[in-house]
Amino acid sequence: MARFIQIVEVGPRDGLQNEKAVLDPAVRADLVRRLEAAGAKRIEAVSFVHPKYVPQMAGAEDVMAVLPREVGRSRIGLVLNGKGYDRALATGVDEVNVSVAATDGFGLKNQGLAVKDQLAMLADIVARRHNAEASEGAPSLSAMISCVWGCPFDGEVSVDQVADMVGAIAAMGVREIGLADTIGVGDPWAVTQKVEAARAAAPDATLRLHFHDTRNTGLANAYAGVQAGIDVLDASVGGIGGCPFAPGATGNIATEDLVYMLERGGFQTGYDLDALIDTARWIGQAIGRPAPSALSRAGGFPRS
Repeated sequence: MARFIQIVEVGPRDGLQNEKAVLDPAVRADLVRRLEAAGAKRIEAVSFVHPKYVPQMAGAEDVMAVLPREVGRSRIGLVLNGKGYDRALATGVDEVNVSVAATDGFGLKNQGLAVKDQLAMLADIVARRHNAEASEGAPSLSAMISCVWGCPFDGEVSVDQVADMVGAIAAMGVREIGLADTIGVGDPWAVTQKVEAARAAAPDATLRLHFHDTRNTGLANAYAGVQAGIDVLDASVGGIGGCPFAPGATGNIATEDLVYMLERGGFQTGYDLDALIDTARWIGQAIGRPAPSALSRAGGFPRS
């Protein structure tokens, strides 16, 4: 059988959070449904951040209220701290993804916490989740490390910085650890290097990669990750998005572009490419600008 690559769809969260258009919760929920109809099984549907800082993510509770739980679907909520975790639990998300930064500069700008304080915050959430498992249950938990390949405030990020942080998170018992190129500065060789270091630091954890295409290296970096043995990648429909706290950070790699590349290479993704392209064009209309992805312009090949 062909190797399966799981693509976690982040368009409703990371895709929309940096767009000028602020979409109503009902429209964002509709995007989730369209993506699931196109084959998405795991979706970052919402972010539990203060709307003062990211107004595009306001109304996360309203989005989740019209997305009842479904077997085989996992709706993920991103959180930056304990307050966000409380909100996520109240909505019944299937997964919680805790964002932490590899650098003090980005951590202080994004969350008001240096690295050591972010790790303490994550440890507290992990402990709370562990205590809930035996009683009321709890959503699954992952951690995403931002700025792994470079920080807009602190500059280059060393392999040792990343390995130390991955090891510390794995020691807490977090089973899935993401590595994010938040500002799109990575290259395929650096991807291989840091994936190898992360795997050595957390041999039992699932590694997940999150790339931005700011400097047109996103798909090359995804290819390097797959070649290094990674089976879980993030992508955003249409290639929309970016980070409001990282100057100049533009969109994520596009889900449809990634699916096209992987399936042409003989991998399985479980997505319907034509439905993804239709969804990319639809969200482009919703945000008031054409989606930047290549496939939303050119279509797939061969033509269906």
